[in-house]
Amino acid sequence: MEVREYNPRDWKSHPPYRYEGYRSSLKRAPLKRLVRIKQTLSEITGPLFGHEAVRPGDNDLTRNAGTGVEAMGERLIIVGRVLDEDERPVPNTLIEIWQANAAGRYQHDADQHDAPLDPNFIGAGRCMTNEKGEYRFVTIRPGAYPWLNHPNAWRPSHIHLSLFGPCFVTRLVTQFFFPGDPLLPLDPILSSIPSKKARERLIASYAHDVTEPEWALGYRFDIVLRGRRQTPFEEGRP
Repeated sequence: MEVREYNPRDWKSHPPYRYEGYRSSLKRAPLKRLVRIKQTLSEITGPLFGHEAVRPGDNDLTRNAGTGVEAMGERLIIVGRVLDEDERPVPNTLIEIWQANAAGRYQHDADQHDAPLDPNFIGAGRCMTNEKGEYRFVTIRPGAYPWLNHPNAWRPSHIHLSLFGPCFVTRLVTQFFFPGDPLLPLDPILSSIPSKKARERLIASYAHDVTEPEWALGYRFDIVLRGRRQTPFEEGRP
């Protein structure tokens, strides 16, 4: 069985493991670069995770809390495609997202931000890409929140993503942002990406054709799993 290897990553478009402006990276970053090893058949061809666990409605974060009441906040429709390094659509890919609520607080015990929790918003959802590599989420715009990285530090609105792709070497954990957010140039996590073009690949675009009248704004965010145009992933998670 002949299986083509994936191209090496372009490390110039990814953040370094240790970035002075991102204080948490100083304590948890590895001190040496990862050692690249030859890709094996099992890494290139599988395995797949969690596909059977996706249920109808899991991609609607405004209603998947199970309370029967809609979450508070500005409704958003997020659409996009998942592509491989040759810009071919990647079908049947599991996408999981998680985010803060409209007030900027996560549904997590470790989040001590003094902002209200929304009992109708769990802040997590999942879906599968279709045969064209397309996905769709309905959610609310996450609020900015303080994070103590430096004086008067606030994280811009963002949504985290996890993709398993078709195999281990296409695993991707990242986050995307919204255009026009005044906090973007002040965010050390986004700024840790050395390439301006790569940073721009983490910003969704407003999509008027996705926006639904009198109901929700639409945004588009495409994800590239490998290659020169790969979506930058979070440091330490190849």
